Amino acid sequence: MMNIMIIFIMFLVGNMIFISKHKHLLIMLLSLEFIILSIYLMLMLYLKFIEFEMYMLMVFLVFSVCEGALGISILVSMIRSHGNDYFQSFSLL
Repeated sequence: MMNIMIIFIMFLVGNMIFISKHKHLLIMLLSLEFIILSIYLMLMLYLKFIEFEMYMLMVFLVFSVCEGALGISILVSMIRSHGNDYFQSFSLL
């Protein structure tokens, strides 16, 4: 029960960091990875509880690594083109 509470607090902290208005893309990417880590831990506890295979954890890890690599590539291209990772300097128009 204590593990579930800690994971839920991790999820809420990650969401609070993501929702609050930060200026840097790197902080947003780190908060997304923190949310994914808490979801991974919750899924691991759930699958152990129902005594199910851990195959879905591998699929989840593959997708989360792909998401992380895509976020880092966007961050690098934004720094190369704009010189920083501020959202104010990035224009969608």
